[in-house]
Amino acid sequence: MNLLLVAIAPVFIIILYIYFKDKYEKEPRRLLLYNFLLGAIVSIIITSILYYAFDMVLPLTNKTSIFEQFIKAFFVVGLIEEFSKYIIIRYFAQSNKAFNEPFDGIVYAVMVSMGFAATENIFYVTQGGLPTALARAFTAVPAHATFGIIMGYFMGKAKFSNNKIALNLIGLFSAILFHGAYDFFLFIDFVPGIWVGAFISLFIGIILSRKAIKIHQNRSQFKI
Repeated sequence: MNLLLVAIAPVFIIILYIYFKDKYEKEPRRLLLYNFLLGAIVSIIITSILYYAFDMVLPLTNKTSIFEQFIKAFFVVGLIEEFSKYIIIRYFAQSNKAFNEPFDGIVYAVMVSMGFAATENIFYVTQGGLPTALARAFTAVPAHATFGIIMGYFMGKAKFSNNKIALNLIGLFSAILFHGAYDFFLFIDFVPGIWVGAFISLFIGIILSRKAIKIHQNRSQFKI
C-alpha cells in the first residue's frame, strides 16, 4: 500500500498544481475525474493494442541499433502513447460544453495524461520498488505532464479557432516530438552520457509548459 501511494503521489501533486493554475473558471470535478479515468484505463488499452499490432508488423529487436531505437522512441512509444491520449481529449473533452476557454485544453490534457501516467507508474513501481518510484517521480511523471500541457495548449487554441484540425494536429505532433526525444536519449543508453539529452528535453518541455500556462491564463475570457 505504501508503495502504491508513492507511485501515485506525484501524479496527484501535478493534478493539484494544474487545478489551482486554472484560476478563473474551474472545470467540473466529475468531468475531470472522467478524463483521468479514461486516461488511466481506455488510453492504456488503446496503447496496448497498438503496441501489439506494431510488434506483429515490425518487431524491433536490435537494442543497440540507433536507428531502431529512433523508430521505437518516436514512431512507436511517442506516437502510440500520445495518440491514445489525443483521441480522448479530442472526442471526449474538447467536444464538451464545459471546455469553454483555451486553458481548458491544458487542464483536460493533463488529466488524461496523468491518468495514463498513474497506471504506467503503478506497473513500473510494482516491478522496480521504491528506487523506481522515486526516480520516476522526478522524470517520467513530470515528462508526461509536459507532453500533456504542450498538446493541451494547442488543443485549447483549436477549440476557438477556424484552424481547428491543424492546431489539434500540431498539438499531437508536438507532444510526440517531445515524448520521442525524451525516450530516444534514454533508449540509446549504450552511448556513454547520452542520457543527459533526456533531461535537457524535459527541461525545455517544462519551460515551454510554464509559458503555455501563462499565455492561456492571460487569454481567459473569465479574467476580471
